[in-house]
Amino acid sequence: MIEEKTSVDEIMKQAYRQGILIPAFNVAYIPMIKPIIESLKKHRTFGLVEVARPDVEKFGAGSFRKVAERYYALGERIFTRLHLDHVPVIDEDGKKVDWQYLIKLALELKFDSVMIDGSRLSLEENISVTKKVVELAHNCDVPVEAELGAVLGHEEGPLPPYEELFATKRGFTGIRETERFAKETGVDWLSVAIGNVHGAISGVAKDEKKISARLDIEHLKKLVEVSKIPLVLHGGSGIERSSIMQAIQNGISKINIGTSIRQAYESSLRSHPDDITIAQDKVGQEMERLIREYELEGSWDILGKCISE
Repeated sequence: MIEEKTSVDEIMKQAYRQGILIPAFNVAYIPMIKPIIESLKKHRTFGLVEVARPDVEKFGAGSFRKVAERYYALGERIFTRLHLDHVPVIDEDGKKVDWQYLIKLALELKFDSVMIDGSRLSLEENISVTKKVVELAHNCDVPVEAELGAVLGHEEGPLPPYEELFATKRGFTGIRETERFAKETGVDWLSVAIGNVHGAISGVAKDEKKISARLDIEHLKKLVEVSKIPLVLHGGSGIERSSIMQAIQNGISKINIGTSIRQAYESSLRSHPDDITIAQDKVGQEMERLIREYELEGSWDILGKCISE
């Protein structure tokens, strides 16, 4: 059974072994935390509550500290863990980020896992930075997620046509690079690019629907073979369901979801600006849809049974 003391890394490893998906939900606004947790509990689904820099800087999450304080104040740790998403070394605007400060802050705030994103660096630099974060976090018994390849969509301006991106494998995570990266860094989880695209944050309207994306499953299989660690998919909310289900069966253990629940919240507030509870209900409804769509109901029980054995 999953208890409060159960390591999120142990849970993720079981998900990897059993072919079970762990969804991770981005908190763009503080009031979203409550319906995310309540929905996971209601459907006995294990998931992560996560926050990234864009949630703080471009939306309404406030700060990493505020998210952590609200998360822990709700007191529900059985069905969830708290994850720090996307701490870039170089951000989408080409600016350097004080990643060491942010990682140390997350460890101080008792985040259960952290992510360093050195994907805009050279391979050697990405390996070097990730190794430093792994050493820092592992000293606190906290697992680390990293990124290799370019999950596009956060950059300024329009992207080329999606079919062009997919056909040319632009930004896809390399096979040889993945093998070397996993061995040399000791990273616990790896975010990969196999056709996925982030929800557009810069350069286009925030409420625009995402393009319909798909995944290169054969490429994924090769990444799984050489990495031998749980793989992560960012930009999950715009991918065809059939592609996601195939990816789960072939090595994707965690998927980040942000766009659809954020849009549900924002859309409701535009209609009912003085009633946050209605917006929270809309987030809960979207959470339930996602849990059904990806067949996640009861995952907490399955994972807990495997851990107990």
